[in-house]
Amino acid sequence: MKTIFLIRHAKSDWGHVGLRDFDRPLSARGLRDAPRMSAFLANRGVKPDILISSAANRAQTTAGYFADAFGIAKNKIDLRRSIYDADAQDIMDLVHELDDNLNTICLFGHNPTFTHFANSFTNDYIDNISTCGIVQIVGNGANWKDFNAQTAQVVEQWFPKQIEI
Repeated sequence: MKTIFLIRHAKSDWGHVGLRDFDRPLSARGLRDAPRMSAFLANRGVKPDILISSAANRAQTTAGYFADAFGIAKNKIDLRRSIYDADAQDIMDLVHELDDNLNTICLFGHNPTFTHFANSFTNDYIDNISTCGIVQIVGNGANWKDFNAQTAQVVEQWFPKQIEI
């Protein structure tokens, strides 16, 4: 089985006039939610083989909290600038290129791309993956190139407003 934990970056801070979107940091709420959600996922026994993140500041920072929770060195996060401007097909292409020795991945990025991507694996419409929301998608194949809407499905969703830690 192959599992993706699709994790939207935590809430970003829009209060920095002149700062490029790519460089926006997390807001106070994001700095609260990222450690809570990462602890929640780690406490569920999740052990990712790899963390792959958009290179945007807010996604990297979110991924860093999850790395800490999983006991993974932050310098082991696979940063990909391409995720920042990606569409759902770009994310699918990234998934199809993954090494088949990897079984569980955490993928950090942005909306609307992540919501569109997640919706391709469910008949239950997901209106919006909230900031620091997590969607678990499980595939029944052994190969990432076979991971698609026919072989995988959304099995869980968690959002910060639902989680008490």
